[in-house]
Amino acid sequence: MEFEEMYKQYSPKIFRLCMGYVNDRDWAKDLVQETFIQVWKNLHTFRNESAISTWIFRIASNNCLRQIERSSKMPKAALPIQLEYKNDSAIEEQLSLLYKCIATLNETERLIISLALEDLPQKEIADITGIAEGNLRVKIHRIKQTLTKRFNEYAKL
Repeated sequence: MEFEEMYKQYSPKIFRLCMGYVNDRDWAKDLVQETFIQVWKNLHTFRNESAISTWIFRIASNNCLRQIERSSKMPKAALPIQLEYKNDSAIEEQLSLLYKCIATLNETERLIISLALEDLPQKEIADITGIAEGNLRVKIHRIKQTLTKRFNEYAKL
């Protein structure tokens, strides 16, 4: 796969992952760029021991975690699981609330739910996070319950 194709295919997913971490569009865009700069520089070292997407998501996750550590900025939180599609501004508000809710989770939970929302197979999420698949299924279920509860609480405010 050529780098340009790779960028087109994965950059929107990486952006959403980064938004789950930082809840700031500009910061997320910067993190996407940093991720793909690292992918470009290190593509020759990729050993095909996992899917290329697993490798890219791991780089993005590590970038997000490093940036959060470097910055005292922590995302503000709030989020819904079932989005109601009324109009574009309502969708934007609900997505914003979702990112806020995701941001209240701990780092591992943010990574897991962000990858799950990207429809990555659980096997791949397990490979990225280092969590056993059986344990991962339970974690995803609990995270969704937590997010649904928080989203509903925030939506009432």
